[in-house]
Amino acid sequence: MATKKGTSKKAAKKKARKATAKPHPFSFENPEDNAGFLLWQISMRWQRTTNDALGTLELTHTQFIVLAAAAWLTRKGAMATQTDIANHAQLDKMMTSKIVRNLQERGFVERAEHETDSRAKTVMLTADGQTILNRALRLVEASDKTLFEPLGNTTEEFTAQLRVLWTE
Repeated sequence: MATKKGTSKKAAKKKARKATAKPHPFSFENPEDNAGFLLWQISMRWQRTTNDALGTLELTHTQFIVLAAAAWLTRKGAMATQTDIANHAQLDKMMTSKIVRNLQERGFVERAEHETDSRAKTVMLTADGQTILNRALRLVEASDKTLFEPLGNTTEEFTAQLRVLWTE
């Protein structure tokens, strides 16, 4: 009898909670109906898979981004400052400075005084930095290919749609 009575108390409490429950404030029925929720979920998956791939090289995703930005900005012989790299990658300037310092300690980049701006530091990849970046690029591109494979031949269209949002 005690079990039956305990069960009926639980049922009564559940019924009372349900009766006082407020309607949810969301404009969508399920989280997966919301583009922002999906973007967050996919972004987190992308970051996890990228970090897993780069972990084999003992690089973080942000270190890779800084290396890639430095290589991209200097690919035609131009100089890139830490500020240029931070702006290109949309990273905080202080964080970029710390990452560049760490990459310098590991022998992947060199920093030098800027030719015309004494406050600025230029950043160049070393031979070891170029080697690790090449290895990292192969891993990241393979990871991206796997993640976006379900899109099939619509990957380019998806990228174009992301570019629209990026330029806004």
